[in-house]
Amino acid sequence: MTSHDRVRLRAVEAARYLRVSRSTLAKWRTNGNGPPPHHCGPRLVYYYKDEIDNWLVDCDSRSLTSSKIAS
Repeated sequence: MTSHDRVRLRAVEAARYLRVSRSTLAKWRTNGNGPPPHHCGPRLVYYYKDEIDNWLVDCDSRSLTSSKIAS
């Protein structure tokens, strides 16, 4: 799959897809949390939808692992 075949979301679209605010997504980006961002120049930030989905799966599995440890 080439980058041309992948669904690209601008930051505002990615925030909407994740159901978080743009500022939350920006804080995650600044802190190195959240799905991997991609930059095109100094101001344009976008995300690949498949990478967001993979990040969500990773979050779910980490959450399940930490809840098992706490039990």
